[in-house]
Amino acid sequence: MERNTLVIGGAGFIGSFLCKELLKVSDKVIALDNLLRGKKENVKDLVSNPKFSLIIGDANDVTNLKKIIKDNKINYIFHLAANSDIQASAMNPSIEFECTAKTTWSILYAMRECGVKNLFFASTSAVYGELKGENFSEESLLEPVSYYGSAKAASEAFIRSYSYMNDFNALIFRFPNVIGPNLTHGVFFDFISRLKENPTELVVLGDGSQSKPYMHVSDLVRGILMLIWDNKGVNTYNIGVEHDTPVRKIAEMVVREMNLPNCKIKYGSGKIGWKGDVPHFSYKLDKIYSTGWKASMDSDEASLETIKEALGKK
Repeated sequence: MERNTLVIGGAGFIGSFLCKELLKVSDKVIALDNLLRGKKENVKDLVSNPKFSLIIGDANDVTNLKKIIKDNKINYIFHLAANSDIQASAMNPSIEFECTAKTTWSILYAMRECGVKNLFFASTSAVYGELKGENFSEESLLEPVSYYGSAKAASEAFIRSYSYMNDFNALIFRFPNVIGPNLTHGVFFDFISRLKENPTELVVLGDGSQSKPYMHVSDLVRGILMLIWDNKGVNTYNIGVEHDTPVRKIAEMVVREMNLPNCKIKYGSGKIGWKGDVPHFSYKLDKIYSTGWKASMDSDEASLETIKEALGKK
């Protein structure tokens, strides 16, 4: 069977990396993106490939989405479309309904109408909320505290019901913080941007003790492509790395790699950067490890790699 793939959010950070790797194993790769977060520049090296097409459009336009699916005989959909800037939606919750929850519903509806059976969904560790004691497993109660986390949890529920009613095969990955080239927001992007504007001082939200696991996008995409083709039914995996990297350490890495020995790092107060931020979390990775997948870089290594990529050192 031909692999005709549609990557929704395909010009974004993760989506563009996924498209590049899909071209090695697919007969056709269509990227659909509304360019709110994605950039044509992210896929500029792919457009010369006859197997690749970039379509500018909104996944919530179901009529157009169904046309794309039918015209290209799509049989695998990779859903990465969402608002990925949690801080932005903390100020405007409607972003998460329009860009995350509604988008998932629209994609599932189009799949049902067009007879597509195979879905990959990019979920998040934010569905678990704040860590209370034990590490989270895939069976843990979902208690999101951010609008982003709740929209992703709702999306997972939509996927389960549509999969049951329509015999879909759905692979769901709950990501930690994913980093790498072409970031558009987040701590690495923010620190580098701020220091380019003012190389003498770096202002950090919170006291710098916030610490999270960071996974390189190359490891994530390797996991997606390892499991998607033979996936049957609905399968949910935590995917990530075992240890985490403090914000304070990231700030010091960025300052060092930018060669700014006289830069002063100015920390704020409090354990979180903004309301809805989860300053610490970890979750169990036993299930994904049982498939044979494991990250090639730990959190510190992925962090350093990302900083060097952003500064053109790689």
